[in-house]
Amino acid sequence: MKRLALAFLAAAFLPAAAFAQDVAGKLVLYTSQPNTDAQQTIDAFKVKYPKVDVSFVRDGTPRILAKLAAEFEAGQPQADVLLIADSVTMEGLKKDGRLMAHDSPALSAYPAGIHDPQKQWFATKLITTGIVYNTKASFKPTSWADLTKPEVKGQVVMPSPLNSGAALIHAATLTGNLDGGWKYYEALKDNGAMAGGGNGDVLKSVSGGDKLFGVIVDFMPIREKAKGAPVEFVFPKEGVSAVSEPVAILKGTKNPEAAKAFIDFLLSKDGQEVALKQGYIPARADVPLPAGYPSRDQIKIMAFDAAKALADESKNKMTFADIFGQ
Repeated sequence: MKRLALAFLAAAFLPAAAFAQDVAGKLVLYTSQPNTDAQQTIDAFKVKYPKVDVSFVRDGTPRILAKLAAEFEAGQPQADVLLIADSVTMEGLKKDGRLMAHDSPALSAYPAGIHDPQKQWFATKLITTGIVYNTKASFKPTSWADLTKPEVKGQVVMPSPLNSGAALIHAATLTGNLDGGWKYYEALKDNGAMAGGGNGDVLKSVSGGDKLFGVIVDFMPIREKAKGAPVEFVFPKEGVSAVSEPVAILKGTKNPEAAKAFIDFLLSKDGQEVALKQGYIPARADVPLPAGYPSRDQIKIMAFDAAKALADESKNKMTFADIFGQ
């Protein structure tokens, strides 16, 4: 009886490990992650799933989508898993019936609203957009409204939603949460704010002192500050927008078990610690934040509806273009 009891106890701890050993074959990842991040992610996954041979194709999200579209047209999609910039893009693929649902066991560790309700795409990290300022600035901004004050007139720069997916999501988020909606952007324009290029252009302008305030994704100025750049990053009190670098399984995957295992790993605590080591805010709340960030309770993530943002994408771009004359 004692031996039997021990056998049952041992069996209770075997399934996950045994499953990891059983999953095998090839897996193709299409991603917009930087090459180093993509390789780190794959290397960590292979520690858990050594029999899965993972290759990846890396490019910007628009080019990844163009490549996928060509493959769909030819009836020969090559990717099994997508790990790309934003949930709005995933919503477009979901709408077209390109994604496969997966009820990952790791989902119980996440609050509602982080992932797709139909379980077709899943957030892997939170890259927020807030305010960067040069340390020469006369005051520290704490609110989005501070960028419309007379004392910062002509000193604000931001990426254009026409060039940056994160900036488009940011615009949809702010106009959906701040009183007055698009009137906030009208106030920015009236105050001499400049919009153009991407987040890297904003960082260069503010760190170089050409402008004293900017709108930017969090990790860029936080990393540059650590290197000695004269910049500070602020999470405004009203809240911040966030892109979630979601992951999803393509419906035509040739290796669904390995694809599911990849999702499960990214959502697990071990997978989220990879995001932490890469310097991003993990989507999972029981994993800490990188050095240079405040505690989670000091960061308010504004509500965002990816499906609505997809439906409003053209309208939002046109509204922004009309305001800023682009």
